[in-house]
Amino acid sequence: MDTVFCPIDAHFADEISALLQPPPSAQAQEYFDQLITTRGCTGLKVKQNGAHGKGVYADVDFREGDLVLKDQMLAGSQHSANKIDCLVCSFCFRFIGTIEVQIGRKLYLQDLGVAANNECDRQTLAHIPKKTCQINSSDSEDDSYVKDPTSTEECASTSSKYGTPLPKEIVESLMNGELVLPYSEQFPLPSVISCLGGCREAFYCSQLCAEADWDLFHSLLCTGARSKSSDKEALLKFLQHANETNDIFLLAAKVVSFTILKYRKLKASYPEDQGKCTADNCDLSLLSDAWKPVSMGYKIRWWECIALPDDVDGCDEAAFRMQIKELAFTSLQLLKAAIFDKECEPLFSLEIYGHIIGMFELNNLDLVVASPVEDYFLYIDDLPQSEKKEAERVTRPALDALGDDYSICCQGTAFFPLQSCMNHSCHPNARAFKREEDRDGQATIVALRSISKGEEVTISYIDEDLPCEERQAMLADYGFRCRCQKCLEEEP
Repeated sequence: MDTVFCPIDAHFADEISALLQPPPSAQAQEYFDQLITTRGCTGLKVKQNGAHGKGVYADVDFREGDLVLKDQMLAGSQHSANKIDCLVCSFCFRFIGTIEVQIGRKLYLQDLGVAANNECDRQTLAHIPKKTCQINSSDSEDDSYVKDPTSTEECASTSSKYGTPLPKEIVESLMNGELVLPYSEQFPLPSVISCLGGCREAFYCSQLCAEADWDLFHSLLCTGARSKSSDKEALLKFLQHANETNDIFLLAAKVVSFTILKYRKLKASYPEDQGKCTADNCDLSLLSDAWKPVSMGYKIRWWECIALPDDVDGCDEAAFRMQIKELAFTSLQLLKAAIFDKECEPLFSLEIYGHIIGMFELNNLDLVVASPVEDYFLYIDDLPQSEKKEAERVTRPALDALGDDYSICCQGTAFFPLQSCMNHSCHPNARAFKREEDRDGQATIVALRSISKGEEVTISYIDEDLPCEERQAMLADYGFRCRCQKCLEEEP
């Protein structure tokens, strides 16, 4: 028996049903045509196809290795655990700060700081020139509340479980910009811009990214002094719950926040005498317009589409899915307490929340941005022998302290409106692939072979090198059985 009851689902059943209806074909086509134009990828066309709902087709000929698409995310989030390893822009996910800040901050947060008796390393690094690291922040009376992402305040460093620890003062000097590693100027990174609301969690590569994130998502999800959240204590509880359970809830919160903020902008753009909404009444037409970008993604309730873990027996599947539903409901209640908007009340239904999370579960693409720290150490390794030996006298202790994890990239999950329209094939003609110049969180799709004008662009949702039976089992989680030529040829 279903033990989860959300009263908003019952009260706004008609509005919820309207929001979850697939948009009319003509409206969807207009939306994707406009999106392709704004992305500058005019070599593509999104078309409705009876077999899979919609697909992406080549509007020009592509050669092997050609860039097919760069798609900006609708919403994305860096994995919570990955924030220890990488300091990136909270909007575009470019690495920020300096090579020294990236290394020092990671060592500190991974508890790699103190080796009090390591006098050799201390003397080795003592001669490095000092330099001031500039951290830009918005001008306001609350700037003192913003915690410098390179600061060692409130951090406790003991010993390393990753590599040979550096002395605490050396790590602090790296974080504070006082020590400059050799050749690090060859890898300049954008300065760190603080959150407009004064929180200690979000940082940016530019004022433009800071303002865009604030306007689209973050103003409702900020824990700083200028947050527009209705209850910051409740927001902190929501964030803690998401970090402890599943950070897919952070993405769902971004979508809810995005829709509320867009609804408010649409409402403000209409004259008061034309508005149909009051402080207690939703204008469904405005809410539908605000929801439109989300409505284009394929959605099914999260607790129905999430793959059954290997350690859960089939006879326990119903209980497992009920636990997932209860987990989502707990998250929703915490989010509702934090950012509730009466006019947008249908967004806080469990049905809508479950479909949002399901959209990320089925349509997500891994968010990956290569680490400049890896590039830096590879550069040092490729130096002429005499220069390499001199540089490594300084860099080797830092590399040893980082251990095997020195090259971890930025990792997260995101929803990309155009990329998510690409259908699967076990013999795809394109793939998500970051080139050397792709240093932000955009989705990059590259042709694996020649693609002719009019041909569908396909990618693989899974490891296409697996045996056919294993591929089909994995694709069952997406709700379909693959009938591509490769599968037809390999089926017993």
